[in-house]
Amino acid sequence: MANVSMRDMLKAGVHFGHQTRYWNPKMKPFIFGARNKVHIINLEKTVPLFNNALNYLSGVASKKGKILFVGTKRAAGEAVKEAALKCDQYYVNKRWLGGMLTNWKTVRQSIKRLKDLEQQSQDGTFEKLTKKEALMLQREMDKLENSLGGIKDMGGLPDAIFVIDADHEHIAITEARNLGIPVVGVVDTNSNPDGVDYIIPGNDDAIRAIQLYLDAAANAINSGRESNLEVQAEQDDFVEAAE
Repeated sequence: MANVSMRDMLKAGVHFGHQTRYWNPKMKPFIFGARNKVHIINLEKTVPLFNNALNYLSGVASKKGKILFVGTKRAAGEAVKEAALKCDQYYVNKRWLGGMLTNWKTVRQSIKRLKDLEQQSQDGTFEKLTKKEALMLQREMDKLENSLGGIKDMGGLPDAIFVIDADHEHIAITEARNLGIPVVGVVDTNSNPDGVDYIIPGNDDAIRAIQLYLDAAANAINSGRESNLEVQAEQDDFVEAAE
């Protein structure tokens, strides 16, 4: 698994924090200093923490664990979806609905409704309805797809969540914590790192930085999944030899 270097992070602007007046004192251990009233994140801290987080995600994937990518702000949304799909995982990239994890029973019913509507749209049911009825169902389906499309095949709670912007996604983090689901998160200088198990101190606004985190996470997860397949293949060979 390829590690991320300090040079990669500098090029992506990972070291640029928020304006000093917006800082969260709990991020002090990860701050190098300030320049032009903007905090500079200490990448000597970020590099090992990020690579540790990547190793963790790879380990979860190697055990066939489910990882949920969460990034609902505009700068992250599309990249979050692409990264999750690239490594065959799950995502929430539009809006975090309260109870998405802690009220999974209700969410599961909404997912079932979404799948029923998808089936009806494909099997000709919509065509038998009036235009108005079909339009109403189409709108309902689109709304559900928007909210739940990235988790409709998750089949249960995730084994870990990976969050871009701990401040923006604090509800998701709180829900995961309440359920004992480990949290990997990008935490900028204005955010509270409490509740994040694997802290990645870094810029959470720059698109290049967000892309760096997501690409590295997707690659780590894919390498974890591949290592699992290799182990399985070796075990199968061993069983055949034993027979």
